[in-house]
Amino acid sequence: MTNSIVSTGMQTSAQGDGNDPQGPQVPTARDQNPVLRALEVIGKGFKTVWEVPKARFGLVLLALIVLSALFAPWLSPYDPKAGDFEASIGPSAQHWLGTTSNGQDVLSQLLWGGRVSVMVAMVSGLLSTCIAVLVGLSWGYIRSFAGEFVGFIVNLFLVIPSLPLMIIIAAYLQNGGMGVIILVIVLTGWAWGSRVLRSQTQSLRSRDFVTAAAFSGDSSWRIIFHEIFPNMLSLIINNFFGAATSGALSEAGLEFLGLGDSTTVSWGTMLYWAQNNNVILTGQWALLLAPGLMVALLAVSMTFINFGVDRLSNPRLREGKA
Repeated sequence: MTNSIVSTGMQTSAQGDGNDPQGPQVPTARDQNPVLRALEVIGKGFKTVWEVPKARFGLVLLALIVLSALFAPWLSPYDPKAGDFEASIGPSAQHWLGTTSNGQDVLSQLLWGGRVSVMVAMVSGLLSTCIAVLVGLSWGYIRSFAGEFVGFIVNLFLVIPSLPLMIIIAAYLQNGGMGVIILVIVLTGWAWGSRVLRSQTQSLRSRDFVTAAAFSGDSSWRIIFHEIFPNMLSLIINNFFGAATSGALSEAGLEFLGLGDSTTVSWGTMLYWAQNNNVILTGQWALLLAPGLMVALLAVSMTFINFGVDRLSNPRLREGKA
């Protein structure tokens, strides 16, 4: 009995006390679960962004715009396409922003139009970022003739002015709906992000942890997505918000020029019909000002969020805050 007690005590002392800094650390459930680790990283990143006043303002503003778009069926007082009201009247208690020349409520169109404009901005930003990540990381890490060819294609898209190219493609694929608008924005918006990500990848390619992974026998794609990609996450998020901002402005511009689907209710089509109906001459300033202001606020919100994302990618900004 005594020997068993002594041996048990020796095993306990060998394991070490949890408060002893020299003793082995027992892995917690959070350390063993990759989902919990990812949530912890996301929470810390959001806290870092939230601490920046400009980014906090951008997050709140973007949340309000997205929520108003999601809950448009419950927030809008009328059907946005129903022309059952008196045409071209000014703001009133029944119609806060007036009506269009077809007798449609402007406020209802503004709320419903946010669903399309926000969706186009987010989807085009996401697709542009995905293409930029695939092209930029592979182009920056893999050294071959294919990389030179990819570089030629990227430089070609960077040299061609994006707005005329968008107009030409949209005019050729006119009346294709929102899918064509997203396709045009993605085709003309991925090159700049890939160039930035390629430069950062070339900087990380010579680091010791990448060299160690290569000597251990890891494949190129595993090194790209397991070693390099996590260290560029803040830059990729920054690129997403920049691409989404460009997508929102591009959608409004193409719709304003009449190169989209004019039957769809969006902030861009509201500007298109306002310009066609000369609303300034009829005194319907809200029909032109309201959608233009919402497009500007959407772009401003994502631009301000990037101030907080910059703090994630630049440790000096965090040190200066401390």
